[in-house]
Amino acid sequence: MNNTSGFDTGIRSVATAIGLTFVPIVIGSVVVLGASSVLLVVGIDVSSRPSLRLLLSTVLLQGLTFGGLALVYLKIRGLGFGFVPVSVPNKRDIAVTVVGTIALILLLLSVSGIISILDIESAQNTVVTIGQQNPVVFLILIPLSFLLVGPGEELLFRGLVQGTLAESLHPTRAVILASALFASIHLFSLSGEGKLVYIAIAFILALVLGGAYEYTGNLTVPALMHGAYNALQFAGAYISSTGGF
Repeated sequence: MNNTSGFDTGIRSVATAIGLTFVPIVIGSVVVLGASSVLLVVGIDVSSRPSLRLLLSTVLLQGLTFGGLALVYLKIRGLGFGFVPVSVPNKRDIAVTVVGTIALILLLLSVSGIISILDIESAQNTVVTIGQQNPVVFLILIPLSFLLVGPGEELLFRGLVQGTLAESLHPTRAVILASALFASIHLFSLSGEGKLVYIAIAFILALVLGGAYEYTGNLTVPALMHGAYNALQFAGAYISSTGGF
C-alpha cells in the first residue's frame, strides 16, 4: 500500500514538473504575442525586427512570465519562499559558483571538440543567428544573462521543477529529470540539423547546474553560474562576429 502511494506521488510530481516546464512557455509566448500586437498598433512591427523580438521575448518570458508564474505556483500550493532557498553566497557557494562555471565552459569545449572530430552536426540556436546579423544584441544579452535569463530559468527549472521532483524522488533522479525537461525546451529555439545533439549538450550542462543547486541548497549559485556561462558565450560570439570589442 505504501509502495503504491509512493508511486502515485512520484507520478504526480513528474506530471507537475512537466506542467511547470511547458505551461510557462505557452503563457510566455502569448504574453510576447500580446506585447507585439500592442507595439504594432503604435507602428512598431516586431515581426520584421528579429533583434527586438528576441529582446522582448527575453524580458517578457524569462523575466515577467517565469518570475510571475513562480510566485503564483508558490501561492497556490501554500509554499513560502523557503521552498526555493535564495541567499547571499557564502565562501563555499562562491567557490562552487566559480568551479561550476569553469566546468560548464570546459564541458562545452570538450563536447564541441568531440562533435567536431566525429564530424557530427549540431543545430544552432536562433539567438546566435539573430546576434550574428546584429552583434549589438550579444552585448545587450550579457547583462540580461545575469539579470533575467540566469535567475528566471534557474527559478523555474532548478527551484520549482527540480524542487517539486525532489519532494517524492531521490535527489539524483530529480536532477536528471529536471535537466531533461530543461534541455527539451531548447527544441523550440533551434534551427538546422542536429537538434538532438544540441539538446544532449544542454542536458549535460544542466546536470552541472542541478548538481550545484542540490549541493549548496542556494538558488543563487546556479543562477550566477548560468548567467556567467551565457554571458561568456555572448561575449565570445560578439568578438567572433565583429573581430573585437
